[in-house]
Amino acid sequence: MKAWLILLAAGLLEIFWATGLRFTDGFSRLVPSVIVLVVAWVSFYLLAVAMREIPMGTAYAVWTGIGAAGVAVLGILWFKEPASAVRLFFLAMIVIGIIGLKWSSGNN
Repeated sequence: MKAWLILLAAGLLEIFWATGLRFTDGFSRLVPSVIVLVVAWVSFYLLAVAMREIPMGTAYAVWTGIGAAGVAVLGILWFKEPASAVRLFFLAMIVIGIIGLKWSSGNN
């Protein structure tokens, strides 16, 4: 269970750094760029730690799924990106996939 909590933290940090890219202006703004790079490094590190116990394919898919779904939701909520029914359906499919990978991993 500890590995899954570490993976969750890594995924949440991925949301943070991926969203933060928007504020780096193509890495031309120093402070946001440094913050994004540090948070990305910590996210990658936690992913690697989680992979000690969770199979690589599962861990990576869950990590990217958390990041992709989280960034998309933040885009809808904070940046007024479209929230069509089709888009929300596919976001739900990502979340279902993450849950399914966790459930089927046999590494609870």
